Amino acid sequence: MPDELQTLLNFASALAAGLLIGAERGWQERHGDDTRLAAGIRTYGLVGLLGGFALLLGEHFGVLAWAAIFLGFAALVLTAYAGDLLQLGDRGLTSEMALLITFLLGSLAVADQAPLAAAGAVAVALLLGLKQALHGALRRLSEGEVLGALKLLFISLVLLPALPNQGYGPWQAFNPYVIWWMVVLIAAIGFAAYVAIRLVGTRHGLLITALLGGIVSSTAMTLTLARLHGERRLQALLACGLLATSALMFPRVLLEVGLINPALLAQLFWPLTAAALVYSGGALAYYRLAGRESDESGEPPLKNPFELGPALRFAALLLLILFLVEGARRWLGDAGVYLVALVSGLADVDAITLSLARSAQMDLDQQVAVRGIFLAALSNSLVKAGLIALIGGRQLALRTAPVMLGGLLVGAALLLF
Repeated sequence: MPDELQTLLNFASALAAGLLIGAERGWQERHGDDTRLAAGIRTYGLVGLLGGFALLLGEHFGVLAWAAIFLGFAALVLTAYAGDLLQLGDRGLTSEMALLITFLLGSLAVADQAPLAAAGAVAVALLLGLKQALHGALRRLSEGEVLGALKLLFISLVLLPALPNQGYGPWQAFNPYVIWWMVVLIAAIGFAAYVAIRLVGTRHGLLITALLGGIVSSTAMTLTLARLHGERRLQALLACGLLATSALMFPRVLLEVGLINPALLAQLFWPLTAAALVYSGGALAYYRLAGRESDESGEPPLKNPFELGPALRFAALLLLILFLVEGARRWLGDAGVYLVALVSGLADVDAITLSLARSAQMDLDQQVAVRGIFLAALSNSLVKAGLIALIGGRQLALRTAPVMLGGLLVGAALLLF
């Protein structure tokens, strides 16, 4: 494409970015007095072009030329704002900031970054258009919800990256980064459950959270749901969520095996699918029962959006299991793939699944790998059943344990016979 045509297209993009933002600003002020409208669609279009011309001049006369034009334009915008402030009172800086951003987007477009400038213009227009929705959401937030979100961001974006990602202690089993990542995961799942309940109600909110959380970590999701056992009206709903999130482990294992070693799928498909179907059937039965028992007018089960205590307790439990797993491997040596799979599944089913599927491509017998993967899923399911009994109490365990045991027995029968 000739340079002249490319330049014209870049300027057209700069103009389009300004017109888009100006159209949104003009629409927001459509019911106001036109004589008091500081900047409308034409002004924003011209500002986009001004940013493009400034960039072009900067390429010929140096970056100081662009900086001088930008500073002069910024001074003009601030002067106009000061005049409006004296005449109309404080009306915010949104339009003034939009003008400065439009100038920068115009320069970006002429700098052969037209797609980025277009995306920026759309993002700015969308953000400006969401004024009422964003302000309404902020008014509905409580102090605890704001602090909860900030605490979650702090432990995930500030503390987590600062931790060393390496092993310490006996057998190098203690990895601060991995342990704290589980703390962040559990806290984030709890926060997501709180938000889902606020948005769509207790019944649907808990189920959505259980399904989405189960994709990430069904064990962490089990902990989150089990600690809500104190709400008697939610027993059926919690049983539904616990069975649904546990059922997702089986298709996840099948997916991992299919990606690493598809030859194992024929032997694993029906045992794991049957177990998942039994779990899902139990979840569906409890979901229907929860629909008859639920009372959406009651208090929501999660009153605090950020609870670090349960996450820290689970992290301590995970650390203990990691030490036990590593100790079993060191002390028992080559006692057998089955025992290693059974012990490894206590902490994590994904790692042993991938390891056995990969080993079956080399010298490990496929039948041994299949049974080892199923044993890992079995032990992981038993750990979740133990967490439900330990944290969720007797009533919740009585609702879920028979279904989980039935699914595992059906799967084991299909695997063996």
